[in-house]
Parts: sequence; structure tokens; C-alpha cells
Amino acid sequence: MIKIKIVSLGKLKEDYLRLASSEYQKRLSRYASLEIVELSPVSLPDNPSKSQIDGALNTESEMIAKQIPKDFFVTALCVEGKIISSEEFAEKISSLSNIGKNLCFIIGSSYGLSNKIKEKADLRLSLSKMTFPHQLFRILLLEQIYRAFKINEGSTYHK
Repeated sequence: MIKIKIVSLGKLKEDYLRLASSEYQKRLSRYASLEIVELSPVSLPDNPSKSQIDGALNTESEMIAKQIPKDFFVTALCVEGKIISSEEFAEKISSLSNIGKNLCFIIGSSYGLSNKIKEKADLRLSLSKMTFPHQLFRILLLEQIYRAFKINEGSTYHK
């Protein structure tokens, strides 16, 4: 069974988001061993300077790097990442799974990810050109991972 690790800055605060996350985790348990690691983002003032943001991203990158398993295919989720279809995402997961690769997805803080983490990634991925609330983004990722497995098994879920 493929292993999937999601490293995310921040916790899900709203009950409805925690419920959605739990539901997708339950659905995915049929297809993968899923681990979600929530890291605390660095606290910043309301209007942080660029150097404060850079410092926070650097500190967060050190925390994230410690969570990236060796030999996993690492995907950094970032706005400048590649945009692919659900079918292409499913094919990527299938091809990686077929060669025995496990997957690590990294979700940064509301200020994104440091270049250090992006450079360590095997893939930079964007789920959309649109902007979403940070916490909702994790649910979108879980849904797309679940959808990928359903596509790969030929299910009607994707229709």
C-alpha cells in the first residue's frame, strides 16, 4: 500500500473542515496509508516586513525539512506550480505507485513556502489559479488525492 504524508503549516480550526478532513482520511484508508503532520507556523505581526516574512519562511522550512521522509516523491504546493488536470494527477500517482514511490505533499503557511523547500521538491504543483483559504486548501488536496485513486480504479466518482 502506498504511503502518503501531508506536511501542513497550521491546524484545521473549524469543525466542518476537521469533519471533511476526517471523511477523506477514512475514504483514503482503502487506498493508502495516510499521515498528516500539522506544524505551527511562525507568528508574524499584522503587517510584517519582507525580512520578517523571509525569516519566518526560513524557520518554517527547517521544520518542514525534518518531516520529509527519505525516498518519497515530494510535491510542494505553491502558486507558481504546474497546473494539471485531475486525470493527469491520477496518472502521476499511478505511475509513482507502480515504481514503489511513496508521496509527500507540502502545504506552506499563508505566506507560502521558502525556496529551500521548493528546490527540494520533485514537483511544484498548483491546484488552481484561484486563491483559497489556507485551511480549505488541505481539504481540496485530500479530495484530489481521493479522486485520483477513484479515477485509477475506473470508478464513476469522477464523472
